[in-house]
Amino acid sequence: MVVHAVRTAVVAIISLLTARLCRLPEAYWAPITTLVITQSSLGAAFTVSWQRFVGTALGAIVGAIVGTYIGPYPIAFGACVFLLGLICGVTGTDRTAYRFGGITLAIVLLIPHTDPAWQIAFHRFAEVTIGIVVALILAWVWPETEETQPAKS
Repeated sequence: MVVHAVRTAVVAIISLLTARLCRLPEAYWAPITTLVITQSSLGAAFTVSWQRFVGTALGAIVGAIVGTYIGPYPIAFGACVFLLGLICGVTGTDRTAYRFGGITLAIVLLIPHTDPAWQIAFHRFAEVTIGIVVALILAWVWPETEETQPAKS
């Protein structure tokens, strides 16, 4: 457990510092994403990360378009959540992509910002992408070993 805690803390710090180095306004999303992905094995991390990446991209695109041309109205948000579900279905992504897309969409449309919606969407996408990349690099460079339980006699 100590090695896991050290490994997780190191990757969270690297993710946060990388996002800050890129001067992203909500850099905390990078380590949050990293913490979610770090809990997976390397093989699972790659598969799930791809879904999260695609979902975040789709949510950012829909959020940027609707935020720019329509606005953060509740009916528009609900319609976008529905539309995002249809897009995820058509593209063959899973519920993980839909979940991350919906979260990104909500952040872009529902949290008041002074910057344009497309800029918020880009920042959110960049923050999550940094979190995914840092977690995958860690899983590759410093893979977590499975603990084996002694056999019962």
